[in-house]
Amino acid sequence: MLVLLLVIVGFVLLRGLNRAQPDGLGGAVDYQQSAAFAREQAGFEVLAPGQLPDGWRATSVEFVPEPRRWHLGLLTDEEKYVGLEQVDSSVRSMVKTYVDEEATRGDAVTIGGQTWSSWTDDDGDTALVRDGPEVTTLVVGPVEQDVLVDYVRILR
Repeated sequence: MLVLLLVIVGFVLLRGLNRAQPDGLGGAVDYQQSAAFAREQAGFEVLAPGQLPDGWRATSVEFVPEPRRWHLGLLTDEEKYVGLEQVDSSVRSMVKTYVDEEATRGDAVTIGGQTWSSWTDDDGDTALVRDGPEVTTLVVGPVEQDVLVDYVRILR
């Protein structure tokens, strides 16, 4: 039994030394190349930050050509999730899908001359949504609205 225990401990230590992803990266992904590809293929204005705020990192990215959909998932410097979703869908459908079926609409917010509707749910999620002619854009996360507003300002 002692030999078996030593083999298991040795395996765990060896596996820890040979990890493909070092601790602390949290699954960081490079979203810039995916954003460039999506912009060429999407048929709508694909949004992504030119540069992330200090301490933020992209953790997921996806472009689906049919039905057209762009997703960018991030973690803030406080390890809170912020998602960017762009889908050819209604505002209400986006809010139901990405926030909550029972989300409450708040005051509109103007960012860069564009009007975004604000939404919250009982679990602490906040979302900003803009309905465009080709795609609906939503940013969401369990963060303060000011964090989302600052994030929307850096989207290009």
